[in-house]
Amino acid sequence: MSACFPVLSLLGAAAAALALAGCATRSGDVKPIPASAAEFSIWSCERIGDEIESVQKRAADLAYAVDERGGNNIVALGFGLTVFWPALFAMRPQGLEAQDLAQLKGRYEALQEAARTKGCGVDTLALPAQRLAALPLAVGERLVYEERRDGRRGAAASEWTLRLTALRRGEAEYRVEGGSDGVLRHDGSGNVVQAPPGVLMWPHLLRGELALGQVVAGEMTVSGDPLQRARLRGQVVALGPQTVAGRRFDVAVIDLFGDAQHGDISTRLDGALVVDRTSGFLLRLDLRSAEPAFSLQRRLVRIEAATP
Repeated sequence: MSACFPVLSLLGAAAAALALAGCATRSGDVKPIPASAAEFSIWSCERIGDEIESVQKRAADLAYAVDERGGNNIVALGFGLTVFWPALFAMRPQGLEAQDLAQLKGRYEALQEAARTKGCGVDTLALPAQRLAALPLAVGERLVYEERRDGRRGAAASEWTLRLTALRRGEAEYRVEGGSDGVLRHDGSGNVVQAPPGVLMWPHLLRGELALGQVVAGEMTVSGDPLQRARLRGQVVALGPQTVAGRRFDVAVIDLFGDAQHGDISTRLDGALVVDRTSGFLLRLDLRSAEPAFSLQRRLVRIEAATP
């Protein structure tokens, strides 16, 4: 039996390993196609950072496409923008996809070299100050959600709180406060790629710049519970500016429908997801299902200022 590489998240605190049967391609079998750092010598540090962000996003999208066809679920753990290249090469890409991934890796390495040569600093994921200032939320602020676990308005409400701890290119990171303490991360589209045990994740449901009428598809899972998952499809039904909890957001509303599974048991699921298109910030999640893990309302009700 061939050995397979573990999937790791560079931004996560823990390493995750996943063994796959019949993996034929090791990460070392696909070599980067070299690119010249000289191509980027006249670029500004900000432009180099933007291109690194773009390259990693394209590589992650390619990995998901390969993995969905193979059904291996080795990227279901989610890794956000920070790409762990050996894990991507272990997707067993072939033909044009293998060539595309090798070209992206070569371009990534050339960009990194150019960044070092220009003295851009080691943190290529740092978000430029101008982009930080344009976002509707700031690091240190607390997002307080009203949550009803069975999805009905008459159900008792509780609060679920996230403290925003970092804003990077293509992702935001939070500390979950109370109950499910731990780290939660989502990418710039609004996909939750890391969450504490028991918290819902949707690592690759939303893709690209959301447009009216766009169809989305992917999985929603319960972090730490491989038996609970939902296969979802959806459509963007509304776009536009909206004030939520006293802040102005560029909102995308996505209607959702699909099936929730717990082991061999499957039940219908529908609902809606509302995110900010500029950052991926979650504004509302409504789910209705006979499966309790996928039946809840979560709505942003206030934003509390950062405290020293």
